[in-house]
Amino acid sequence: MKVIVFGATGATGRLVVQEALAHGHDVTAYVRNAFRLDIRHPKLMIVVGELDDEAAMAAAIEGQHAVVCALGAPVMNTDGVRAWGTQKIIDAMLKTHVNRLVCLSSFGVGDSYEHLPPLYRYAIVPFLLRRVIKDHNAQENIVRRSGLQWTFVRPVNLTHAHKTGRYVCGAGKPAQKLSMKISREDVAAFMVSQLSDSTYLHKAPFMSYAAKCAQPSMGDAKNARA
Repeated sequence: MKVIVFGATGATGRLVVQEALAHGHDVTAYVRNAFRLDIRHPKLMIVVGELDDEAAMAAAIEGQHAVVCALGAPVMNTDGVRAWGTQKIIDAMLKTHVNRLVCLSSFGVGDSYEHLPPLYRYAIVPFLLRRVIKDHNAQENIVRRSGLQWTFVRPVNLTHAHKTGRYVCGAGKPAQKLSMKISREDVAAFMVSQLSDSTYLHKAPFMSYAAKCAQPSMGDAKNARA
């Protein structure tokens, strides 16, 4: 499969690139600065460009089978790059007839806000993450109106721990208490798996480890999906 990754120099996007390559995909990383991506691989092509360069975006997306959007910004950033950047990606996808989009979002966005623990719902999100959640909400609304074959991935707090393959995921209200932690490696692996999986087509699954020490297996996680 030919996959293009936006946000490829970010902490999660870089892992998406590595995971996609490990699965044998032909990967294009669209970046502003090639020096920020130190991955070299025979199946990796690095394309340097800006999100608002329509011609460069269309040329990079042309011929791809799927797009992964892992755009991000600092917590206090007010540029709204997730929203406007994703709109630019969608414009190029529609122009080049590429339909599959897997997009990194966040638990607490859209209808998942009501499922946040009280501490997050009344303190952390309003005071620390309101800009991030606002940007992701705008991003999701744009994608939902696009007509594309999309999947949002809504992880809880991201960590730099190693991939476990043992997590809880599902679209809707979590069936069990969550630890509110998930490694970026597990998120990257899940996002890549969605490129060839229609289970969550037009859905927004959350991702988290279970609150208990004994975390479910991938099989258990699939059975627990809402």
